[in-house]
Amino acid sequence: MLLSDKINFDKNERAIKKLNIITHPMRAKIIELLLEHKKLTVTEIQNKLKIFQSEASHHLILLKDQSVLKRTRAGKLSFYFVDEEYLERLLGCAMLLAETEK
Repeated sequence: MLLSDKINFDKNERAIKKLNIITHPMRAKIIELLLEHKKLTVTEIQNKLKIFQSEASHHLILLKDQSVLKRTRAGKLSFYFVDEEYLERLLGCAMLLAETEK
């Protein structure tokens, strides 16, 4: 059996995308901010990071789509927070890869 028959390239691509999502500098700042404050609105994130709301929304959507963040609503407000269990698993995988470097 060929190695290419054993590798699921679609899964690999999805895994790489998930790791790339959290390594972007602004998204890393958003994750750190949310870990510190537990949950914030787009406006709060925008104000704390001094960025445009459209930029904050863009990064939040990307992080949410990759399951790094979750969103809850309270009336008209949407609050974002880190799925800490998921992030720990994702970072655990990254650490395993980093440990195998020579």
